[in-house]
Amino acid sequence: MYLGDMNGVELFLLGRTLMKIGEEALPTEGIGRHSTSVRTVLIVVGDVRAHPGSAVGEIATRTGLPQSAVSAAVARLREVGAVVTESDPRDRRRLLIRPAPEASDRVEQVRAAPIDTTLAAALGTDDPQRVAEIVALLDELARHLTPQALARLRG
Repeated sequence: MYLGDMNGVELFLLGRTLMKIGEEALPTEGIGRHSTSVRTVLIVVGDVRAHPGSAVGEIATRTGLPQSAVSAAVARLREVGAVVTESDPRDRRRLLIRPAPEASDRVEQVRAAPIDTTLAAALGTDDPQRVAEIVALLDELARHLTPQALARLRG
């Protein structure tokens, strides 16, 4: 078994680099100007998928994002059909957020966006074989480091 020399700082920086590459790979045409960042929206998406039926305040507490940023992200996600909201039957002032039961056209477009071109640019290569190797490594990581990995880490 190979034990690399990566430490926590390097892992953090790698994760940040991967997030930036992912942001670049997302299609942005036709979505207009929004005050919420892509990163904030994706953090909220991840939390809503892990905790369906949560209120904005609960998402803000779990993610560490300001409640106003979560509200703006939820509004943007509702606008593109990625989430649905409903009044909390116990407290009508609160909205509960869930993933949409069916993906909207926009959600499907984002999910189908290829990463090859963006990844090739980040790697500084036009070798499709090398890009395919890196995509395969990322797929392997994604199979092991799911959102549940964070729950195990914190639990």
